[in-house]
Amino acid sequence: MVCKVCGQKAQVELRSRGFSLCKEHYLEWFVKETERAIRRHRMLQPGEPVLVAVSGGKDSLALWDVLWQLGYKAVGLHLQLGIGAYSERSLQVTQAFAQERALELWVVDLRQAYGFGVPELAELSGRVACSACGLSKRYIINQVAVEGGFRVVATGHNLDDEAAVLFGNLLNPQEDALVRQGPVLPERPGLAARVKPFFRFSEREVLSYTLLREIRYLHEECPNAKGAKSLLYKEALNLVEREMPGAKLRFLEGFLDRIRPRLQGAEEVRLQECERCGYPTTGAVCSFCRMWDAVYRRAKKRRLLPEEAEFQPQALVVRL
Repeated sequence: MVCKVCGQKAQVELRSRGFSLCKEHYLEWFVKETERAIRRHRMLQPGEPVLVAVSGGKDSLALWDVLWQLGYKAVGLHLQLGIGAYSERSLQVTQAFAQERALELWVVDLRQAYGFGVPELAELSGRVACSACGLSKRYIINQVAVEGGFRVVATGHNLDDEAAVLFGNLLNPQEDALVRQGPVLPERPGLAARVKPFFRFSEREVLSYTLLREIRYLHEECPNAKGAKSLLYKEALNLVEREMPGAKLRFLEGFLDRIRPRLQGAEEVRLQECERCGYPTTGAVCSFCRMWDAVYRRAKKRRLLPEEAEFQPQALVVRL
């Protein structure tokens, strides 16, 4: 196995793409492919400030690293979710990454901001942990981006993530979710744009970049992910990929190029300001405020909070 560029011994085989590369040319290819995706899908303007959602895992740290190399003013946002030692280790690797590169890192601690971490939030809201966590992350990341003056938020979702979401949305058809799936979700009043520059890279390709760049990241999965449907979908798609290299990319790009445009003629969902927080929602009060208001009511009944406690949607951001 030799590098297709220099003919030296290759270190990464890109089976689905039909070539192999040595360390030097793999790192070069990875950054250029990211730049090409950003340009092709008009994700970012050259040098534009971008808020990068950083969990401490390989995907988000690799994305932050590449955007930094490409010259973007990439500020990291890490959410401390209060999931015990897992959250503590997530923050440690994220802080170390930022310090080594002198990058700006913003942190929101869920427990400090609202009084409860994900385990208590899940119990008091009656939701499964991933649902309560996901809703909180989406809301807080958007709020911090809008109030911090960022037009766009970048996330490290890779091909495996996107193909699994698409697979799930097709198994349980939801037209509005299918319309929203894509590498770019444009900005709207009160909503920052969302971009996924790694959407064409497989998980293995991102991992190869992370290892070759010697980026230290949190290896462990979130303890709440155990039993998640997304892992089952990824496993199923991996079986197909093993027999048919490139199937995942064809599945996702086929949908984005040929099917999604046919769904986009539907009337856009009308949004209004949430009566509690002022951010866009389809109803009178947004899901985030409804969930946390309910959590506060139950917490007061259990005497976990004083009677005078009232939920305030504003997140407290610490800039490191």
